[in-house]
Amino acid sequence: MRPAHRRRPAAGLLLAPLLAPLLTGCFATQGGSSGAPGSGASDGARLRIALAFPPSENFSPYGADATLLSRLGVTEGLTRLDGNGAASPALAESWRRENGRSWLFTLRDATFQDGAPVTADAVAAALTHATEAAPAPTALAGVRLTARASGDRTVRVTTATADPVLPLRLAGPSLAVLSPKAYGKKQAAGKAAAPDPVGHATGPFTLTKVNGSASATLDRFDDYWGGRAHASGIDAKFIADGTARANALRTGEEDITEAVPVSQAASLPRGVAREVPTARTTSLFLNTRSGVFADPAIRAAARGAVDTSVLAKNVYEGYADPGQGVFGPALNWAQGLRRPPVGRAEPATAAQIEGATVSLATYDNRPELPEVAQVLQQQLEKAGFTVKLTVRESSRIESDALAGKFDAFVGARNTMLDTGDPVSVLASDYTCDGTYNLALLCDRAVDRAVTAADRVADPEERRRAVLAAEARILGTDAVVPLVHQRNVVGVATSVRGVLLDPYERAVVAPGTRR
Repeated sequence: MRPAHRRRPAAGLLLAPLLAPLLTGCFATQGGSSGAPGSGASDGARLRIALAFPPSENFSPYGADATLLSRLGVTEGLTRLDGNGAASPALAESWRRENGRSWLFTLRDATFQDGAPVTADAVAAALTHATEAAPAPTALAGVRLTARASGDRTVRVTTATADPVLPLRLAGPSLAVLSPKAYGKKQAAGKAAAPDPVGHATGPFTLTKVNGSASATLDRFDDYWGGRAHASGIDAKFIADGTARANALRTGEEDITEAVPVSQAASLPRGVAREVPTARTTSLFLNTRSGVFADPAIRAAARGAVDTSVLAKNVYEGYADPGQGVFGPALNWAQGLRRPPVGRAEPATAAQIEGATVSLATYDNRPELPEVAQVLQQQLEKAGFTVKLTVRESSRIESDALAGKFDAFVGARNTMLDTGDPVSVLASDYTCDGTYNLALLCDRAVDRAVTAADRVADPEERRRAVLAAEARILGTDAVVPLVHQRNVVGVATSVRGVLLDPYERAVVAPGTRR
């Protein structure tokens, strides 16, 4: 997600061996160079982008909408991920670790979109607001953090316990830095409202108008620290139907379309469909707290009924690999270190399964998921379950899934999306206090394994500890990894500089143009 401009080497880049998850794919731009912008950039045409997911939280930077803001070039944090998954400079031009718990970040000369300067006080305040958000941003799962200004251009960030991956954590979209004017509004009950990113961020494009869940308008921010963007603005549409997104690209209504259905990719003009290896895993999450899958033997039987090779070959038409674990083949370090699951229960017998009714749910913003759910329904029914399937738009079903209103849920998750640190996704998705725990798993052995991994600083040992925790998680059968996806992004042949980001945090940069 590095924008198209040169940066000075930063002290934090010396941490790359520790901070880089190492994807087999590379961070590329479509159509050659992203075209480094500058003060002489002309008033280029506006970009038209079709996105699969609408804002579900009024563009709050603390939840799922944070990635929308990041993809559209609105928000930035102190750091960002480069193509190798390492922390690289964003609003911080360099950083250094002072001791086990404290890091010092030096800020670059930058301006907020409302004209205020990016100061150490403003950055510290923004990070403090994030720590006070409820629920906490996923990037801060299990982390207690304080930020203080230490001079005009330096910010000291301290954690309660040693955090060797803090620069990665601060790259999370939910830890974007906003102007002081974005904060301070109160709700009727006296609680602080979510900050308002409209006109208060630092990215190359500023959000100017939001039309509910239908569309958003963005204009170029001419004082962007990385240089004036080529495009004069962005017209974004949120189109949940994958076929409709592909058709909009095919007819010339849109320039860039994310999450093109694999069934549509072959019918697009030559060179338009771009395949992107990602860290995204589609999984079946089983409700461990209540219902039929509270019994680990029934979960084991369900896992045994699933044939993931059918999904990869037939549903994803080769644009995916069969599920191997929480972390897929795009993270090449996981392949040689993965352990077999630990502590799995004996599967229930057919007689024990007979008559068990399962409520299975998914969302249709990713067009393959309903088809995946239908195949799973058939496989589970063949094993003796009775399955009732529910499909809705993501913003209308995710909260119900997190509340445990379904027995099983099919979801797609980029394991590097929130922090770039694999420990963080395990903490947020599979521990008792996890903020995105779709399986509602609370297993003390899993919690201990994740906590142990988080305490390890050595890169190789940390990865081993991560996969030991993964083995514990898979041993509960709370999650059944189905496929590891390769995304298809549609890019019109006239467009240059689109970011093909394996972490799915960025689409446009200052150099993106048509």
